[in-house]
Amino acid sequence: MRNLLLRLMYDGTSYHGWQVQPNDITVQEELQNAIEKILGVRENVTGCSRTDSGVHANDFCCNIRTENEIECYKLTGALNAVLPDSISVKSCEEVSADFHSRYDCRRKQYLYRIWNSTSKNPFLKDYAYHYKKKIDAVFLNEQARQFVGTYDFSAFCASGSSVEDTTRTIYSFSVERHGDEVDFLVDGNGFLYNMVRIMVGTLIEISENRIEKDTIEGIILSKDRSNAGRTAPACGLYLNKVTYEEG
Repeated sequence: MRNLLLRLMYDGTSYHGWQVQPNDITVQEELQNAIEKILGVRENVTGCSRTDSGVHANDFCCNIRTENEIECYKLTGALNAVLPDSISVKSCEEVSADFHSRYDCRRKQYLYRIWNSTSKNPFLKDYAYHYKKKIDAVFLNEQARQFVGTYDFSAFCASGSSVEDTTRTIYSFSVERHGDEVDFLVDGNGFLYNMVRIMVGTLIEISENRIEKDTIEGIILSKDRSNAGRTAPACGLYLNKVTYEEG
């Protein structure tokens, strides 16, 4: 039995997230359909994470176990030939039998994009949150650093999560302006349900003076979702990088 690690990128606009659902189209289902066409068997695909409806990925990892002897580069090409244009396989490699794309993940990096202009950008309609009020990226970069550390982040978790352990470590969180785009880049050992979108929404509300500045640590320690800001729209969020090796 071979264990293959696939790295994907996808446009999540038309999908109801990664994980297979009974009545909705998902990225996992499309990938399983493509694998079945090529290998003749409906292999199970294990993903590194669950992404919500409308969320994108620049780097999403998953693994499949198969008896098929197809070479990795041939499988990559064959999958890209049959997958929808919204999903691409970047690479395929054989890994150890006990490798698990979710449980072996050490770090994840998320990117959140805001188009910060009074004028909308039709080319970013589904790929960035259009926010008209001027954002002070330097100020929010200072505020975002308050998320760094190991905490119980239950104040930044949406209702409906079944996760019991809500402690996570954030290694870095930066906010940078590139012309009319403001990028929020956060790196951690894991994230709760809607955690990044709530973090971004909280920073936005700080910029609007709806939440007082320099209060992020207090919000975290409160463990109360009602103290944090709104959930930013899904369209601006990207799983940007997945890391398996330490360091």
